[in-house]
Amino acid sequence: MTDKPDSAKLPSLLPVIGFLKPYKLRLAGASLALLFTAGATLTLGRGVQVLIDQGFGSGNSEDLASAVSLLIAIAAAIAVGTFIRFYLVSWLGERVSADLRKAVFDNLVRLHPGFFELNRSGEIMSRLTTDTTLLQTIIGSSFSMALRSSLTLVGALVMMFITNLKLSLIIAVGVPLVLLPILFFGRRVRRLSNQSQDSIASVGSYAGEVIQHIRVVQSYTQEQFESIAFGREVERAFNIARRRIWQRSLLIGGAILLVFVGMAGMMWEGGQDVIDGRMTGGELGAFVFYAIMVGSGVATISEVWGELQRAAGAAERLIQLLNTRSLIDDPGPMELPGEPQQPELKLDAVSFYYPTRPGQAALHDFSLTIPAGKSLALVGPSGAGKSTVFELLQRFYDPQQGRVLLNGEDIRELGLQQLRAHVALVPQQPALFTGDVSYNIRYGRPDASEEEVVAAARAAHALEFIERLPQGFASHLGEQGVRLSGGQRQRLALARAILNDPEILLLDEATSALDTESEYQVQQALHELMKNRTTVIIAHRLSTILHADKIAVLDHGRLIATGTHSELMKSCELYQRLASLQFRDSEPATDPLDYPSGEPGLSVPG
Repeated sequence: MTDKPDSAKLPSLLPVIGFLKPYKLRLAGASLALLFTAGATLTLGRGVQVLIDQGFGSGNSEDLASAVSLLIAIAAAIAVGTFIRFYLVSWLGERVSADLRKAVFDNLVRLHPGFFELNRSGEIMSRLTTDTTLLQTIIGSSFSMALRSSLTLVGALVMMFITNLKLSLIIAVGVPLVLLPILFFGRRVRRLSNQSQDSIASVGSYAGEVIQHIRVVQSYTQEQFESIAFGREVERAFNIARRRIWQRSLLIGGAILLVFVGMAGMMWEGGQDVIDGRMTGGELGAFVFYAIMVGSGVATISEVWGELQRAAGAAERLIQLLNTRSLIDDPGPMELPGEPQQPELKLDAVSFYYPTRPGQAALHDFSLTIPAGKSLALVGPSGAGKSTVFELLQRFYDPQQGRVLLNGEDIRELGLQQLRAHVALVPQQPALFTGDVSYNIRYGRPDASEEEVVAAARAAHALEFIERLPQGFASHLGEQGVRLSGGQRQRLALARAILNDPEILLLDEATSALDTESEYQVQQALHELMKNRTTVIIAHRLSTILHADKIAVLDHGRLIATGTHSELMKSCELYQRLASLQFRDSEPATDPLDYPSGEPGLSVPG
């Protein structure tokens, strides 16, 4: 996200470990299985000693069978312990990964929209998927391997000193030499791991953006350009990963080489002791077994160390998302004041700056009253502040100065859920989800009956085209409703608003994507829907302006004038200019329904 540290330290994993707390019993079971398996593995060394000294050395078949049986029993114990440990640890890894992914998503969907202006959605999704998957691997596999190797390494060192002090000292001298490359290369691996994760996130974000706008890419014949650009992103990610793999390979290879050089020296000394009769072959065999355990333990830890460094970086980024707090403070459940059926809205001396444009006021000393149960149209050129009014009314942002009032009370004192539950937005570009028609219509009211869904579709003049779809209301729409036309998507968004039955209706030119005939039909539906509701309309077409109780003209974040169409045509020069651009030389009708086919004219800029 924004500023990332060059490296992440292992303490970054501590908040993730906290997600294990609800599963203490399973964690305790996995720990006991881990201790049991480590103990059984260490006992295997004594089994090797018995096999050599009493099985091979006695020349007796019964002693050999007893020694072999002992090894089989130890192996069976190891198998049972490993089965329990692997299942419980893998379960914990999957469970913690799922809990962490849910916790991060739960926080994301409650963040203020400004957060998503500063952070790319593709990168956020990469954090939510790739980073949590990496942590699942660490918790469910690598971390367990590191603990097991640490236990067997310590236990093997103890057993080595018990078995032969002199040979153990030879091994002990080599341990610091093994730690040096781990510490030296570990820092480089950690830094490159963070860079690698960032580059992968960038690749995913770039690809997602291109796929989302694939029609634009193909219409401008930019396929080759995007392929080359994406190839550069992929190669950049590969080069970073290659450097990381190189450093990790040096780390692992150097550790293994040093360990086995030390073991070779130990074998020479041990062989001399066996030849001179100072120790038995079984003792040397057991010592070699423990030395191999020490070497494999060091090799495993050195390999897992790099994974832990990557996990620390992933955890740091996820916890950063988890700890990000919304700038919109929710006071909790608080009902709307006054009469909720016809609420009055008011912007009182509002000044607002978007976080991405702190030096440019979107609204400046803006005051506007929207009477209860009435409709108000917002008109103005592009950048006048119309959409900003919608953002503030839904409290996606809070103004730096002034207040937004609902029935005389500052909406900052109201619960967000209660406020937004009484508001329905029909945007200019409708947002549809990957699901069927019924799911998208009842998105605002999941408990609506089938009859209510059909009635809302009929009221939005969407029923006819829905029934022509292959599975009707059960037809899947594809990502963002890609299988529907613009007008069909718009009517589904309108059906969703009708089903929601809001007290406050926000229409961002809800008929902009409709053809003439459909617009006339939907205008009639809107005319009924707007009755006795507080309605705010962003107007681009005169057909949506004329039926409003009042029109407000905005320019550069300021309120220029308010009034009816006739009043503004006489008193407001900007409104006259916008109207002339739309109607050119023709005079508008006095009511939108005067148009026999709903002829809206040309679009007003805005």
